[in-house]
Amino acid sequence: MTDIPPTLTALTAYLLSRVGKTARGRVAARLGERDLRFWHMSMLAALADFGPHSQRELGARLGIDPSDVVKALDELTAAGWAERTRDPADRRKVRVVVTPEGRAALAGMVRDTESLQDELLAPLNPRERARLHDLLLKVFDRP
Repeated sequence: MTDIPPTLTALTAYLLSRVGKTARGRVAARLGERDLRFWHMSMLAALADFGPHSQRELGARLGIDPSDVVKALDELTAAGWAERTRDPADRRKVRVVVTPEGRAALAGMVRDTESLQDELLAPLNPRERARLHDLLLKVFDRP
């Protein structure tokens, strides 16, 4: 870190950016080993946590472009991790659900990410990790 200007390392926003970029890159690389992207994990998590969505709702919830949602869902359905079905309340709509295989795949992605997280946060003790998480949630949840 000695070759980074102190003016930058004095900025919390800079440090968050650098640590975030490193974390995202490592997660992306790990997922990439299985030909997956972060949006695959994000979509499976949203479906597992919140239940069925329309494609449009899923994209809006996660901030993913509609054309990318279609592509990612094509990949998830081809893998057997998600299914598209007609919405029983409105047959014109398609809803997306996570399959049991998708839940298992998500669990594996989460385990891999937690392992990388442990490596990234190794300099912190468990109490510091919990505090960091709480502080980041506070900033993240701010309107």
